Amino acid sequence: MTLEQLRIFVAVAEREHVTKAAEAIHLTQSAASAAVSALETRYGAKLFDRVGRRIALTEAGRLFLAEARAVLARAAAAETVLADLAGLKRGRLALGASQTVASYWLPALMQRFRTAYPGVALTLAIGNTETIAALVRDGAADLGVVEGAVDDPTLSVAPVAKDDLALVVGRAHPWTDGRRVGRADLAAARWVLREPGSGTRAILEQALASAGLSLGDREIALELPSNEACRAAVEAGAGATVLSTLVAAPSLASGALVAVPYPLPGRSFFALRRVERYETQAERAFLALLADPEGVAS
Repeated sequence: MTLEQLRIFVAVAEREHVTKAAEAIHLTQSAASAAVSALETRYGAKLFDRVGRRIALTEAGRLFLAEARAVLARAAAAETVLADLAGLKRGRLALGASQTVASYWLPALMQRFRTAYPGVALTLAIGNTETIAALVRDGAADLGVVEGAVDDPTLSVAPVAKDDLALVVGRAHPWTDGRRVGRADLAAARWVLREPGSGTRAILEQALASAGLSLGDREIALELPSNEACRAAVEAGAGATVLSTLVAAPSLASGALVAVPYPLPGRSFFALRRVERYETQAERAFLALLADPEGVAS
């Protein structure tokens, strides 16, 4: 089998659609179909079930997908080693970051890096902490930067910055009357939450747990997939939430949000990389920048 056949198979498997896969990897539909058929014929294994116009992976296909991805990742790693011989004059660095990091902290550093090393192309994938950890673990991202704790023996996890959090409510919320928020207030509140796997949500869960409360027993007004959606919902009076001060700063300045004094556990931003993976010069330079945002490694 060839790497090209594996690349086509993975594209089809991920989309469960031959035409869409062919378009994504710039092939004709017939070429993509022929590559998959060649694999099935050569090895006598049915990789897809065809039902009408759609296809679905068979059990053999699901097992083969993991191996195909691993082979392609190793091939990409080998290519990276060769490209790294050119130093920082050219190359590619795939980054992944959780939402707070990606939206409010990382872009300025990416621009600083690109100015110093214009030949190194940067890409950025955005997801919650669990998603980004998975991308780095699977080789889809070279480096990740997240705000949630990660416990994975395959990943190197290093703190690179501090982040402050605030308990925030809308301007019409009862907690803006200057009261000292206590356990009873937290228990009775309506909450606006990020989705499971979010580092920000984990901080709220820790804060409630320190007060002897469980998030599962609280009234959840909304569960939303982004910081910006949570901020807008709280501004509109949906309830209370915990946000990074990086996210809340404009709304706190305008008065649309009010920070309620309440002790919250601190957190860090963490850089992630796969432990046994070859570390390129671009990765080392970017990690140096994360450790010293005021400078760029030369």
